[in-house]
Amino acid sequence: MEFFETANIKTDESTIHQRLTVGALADYCASVEEVYETDGDNAGRGFMVWGDFRIERQLIKGGARFSLPECPNMLAWTVTTGYPPAEDKVVIHCTIARKEQDPDFVESLEDFMADWKKGLEANW
Repeated sequence: MEFFETANIKTDESTIHQRLTVGALADYCASVEEVYETDGDNAGRGFMVWGDFRIERQLIKGGARFSLPECPNMLAWTVTTGYPPAEDKVVIHCTIARKEQDPDFVESLEDFMADWKKGLEANW
């Protein structure tokens, strides 16, 4: 399954690389309740709406990819700019490795995406 949101902010790849570290995730997304341990900018542990997970970051073309390697749904999301579908805004794209999922979990993913949009627009 995949989910998209578009944040109405202007930024660039290098700014995303600098600002969206694992330790800063809770500043931009209310569904990331707390990052309580970091291992540099690219890894750490945190409490998310679904529980306690290891969080990893990869710097990618256009922004950053985050993943929860311990998540049974293989949750991953990207925050990027400079590419379609909204080259002049920030696109948040989230995937899980499932074709179907419990409706409550799907709703929590939709809320996660809305939290990203809201947090980026308010705090960037």
